[in-house]
Amino acid sequence: MVSKFQTSLDEIKSKILEIGNGLLEANVLINAAIKTCDADKFQEARSHIKNIGSKSDAIDNSIIKVLALYTPEARDLRQVIAYLKITNELSRACSNTRSFIRGFTAVCSDVDVETTNEYAVPMQSSTVKAIELTLSMLECEDEEEIGEIYNDVLIEENKTDDLYEMVERNLSAQADGLKSFEKFHKMLRALRKSGKIASRAISIANLLVYAKRGGSLHN
Repeated sequence: MVSKFQTSLDEIKSKILEIGNGLLEANVLINAAIKTCDADKFQEARSHIKNIGSKSDAIDNSIIKVLALYTPEARDLRQVIAYLKITNELSRACSNTRSFIRGFTAVCSDVDVETTNEYAVPMQSSTVKAIELTLSMLECEDEEEIGEIYNDVLIEENKTDDLYEMVERNLSAQADGLKSFEKFHKMLRALRKSGKIASRAISIANLLVYAKRGGSLHN
């Protein structure tokens, strides 16, 4: 028979996955939208990350109740703590996603298609993959597999950093005046948000490794 504690924990995980899947869907849509600067797809992406603050608060309140009612220990306590911190990371990832949409839509029509396809699309693709892999860790119980998935998330997050550095050099080389510099600076600032979403994914992956394996809690 499943305990009340486990039932409560499963409900919390389900709510976390709901936010995570919304974040994933939003970023999948963004990846399609940036190829053609599709305003409708950008708007649809926004719809998947609405009311995240209230959803995160509801999850945190549920976690506090679990801590008060059941006083979990050892691995159970690690899992509850990880969930509490994960909601914050997801909230920040959703905020980064909104900022990316806002920033990219303002400049996407000014950037040539070749640059977008060569750098922005693969960068966002790695961000999407990092989110997808991290969410799969929530459903994984095998410690060895958890470690393997974590390494895959880290690879995708590193790809976003590498691609950002490449596009930064490329756009800087194209800038031939103050007006061009301002345009490319806005583009880089928007793309940096995509990288930050991937960074939030690796932070969540770290928390899930902590929940399963223990050790030091770090970002």
